[in-house]
Parts: sequence; C-alpha cells; structure tokens
Amino acid sequence: IQLVESGGDLVQAGGSLRLSCAASGFSFSSYAMTWYRQAPGKERELVATVTTGGGTTTYTDSVKGRFTISRDNAKNTVYLQINSLKPEDTAVYYCNAYRKLGRYENNYWGQGTQVTVSS
Repeated sequence: IQLVESGGDLVQAGGSLRLSCAASGFSFSSYAMTWYRQAPGKERELVATVTTGGGTTTYTDSVKGRFTISRDNAKNTVYLQINSLKPEDTAVYYCNAYRKLGRYENNYWGQGTQVTVSS
C-alpha cells in the first residue's frame, strides 16, 4: 500500500502548483481522499476532501476559492490544484485515504510533499 505525493515546490506568492498523489495497493475508488497540511510548529490541518466518486468536495475556509481537489479513479490519483498561493500556505502537504466499512476503518498516509511560498 502506497500513497506517493509529488508536485511540491518553492514558488512566489500569487503562483500556482498542482499536487498529485498516486495510490497503489488498495481499492482506491472506494476511499475518500483528503489533502492535509502541516506548517512548521503547527498541527496538521485538513485542507480538502473528495468523496469516492468525486462528486462532492469540501474545503477548509482558508483555501476556498483558491484550491481545487479532484480525483481520477482510472489513474488511482488525487490532485490538489493550488492557485493564488500565499506565504501562509507554506507547509508539508499530505495525502490521506480513508474508508469505513461497518466497524472497520482503513486509513493510509503518504510521506508528504513540501510547498514553500515566498513573499
């Protein structure tokens, strides 16, 4: 089971990035996918979630209108399009896969990709 994030970079404020998370080893299409981020000295926070079919997305308030989460179940990949980057978006971004079936839960994490925004 693997979740491999990519796409992080050093960018100037106002720029854009597209993060990707490639999944393998589990039934990707049956998992809700979420992007989290963790800035230095801060707790990990939920950024955006997409449901199994991609039909429903939710975002934390601070990224609404700037971030877009999407998934391609044929490619076992989830994306995070980040526009209008701000210095406060600087963090390690993590991909998470979650499924609950009855009383059983599966929860997988990637290793993270660094996003650094310069002012």
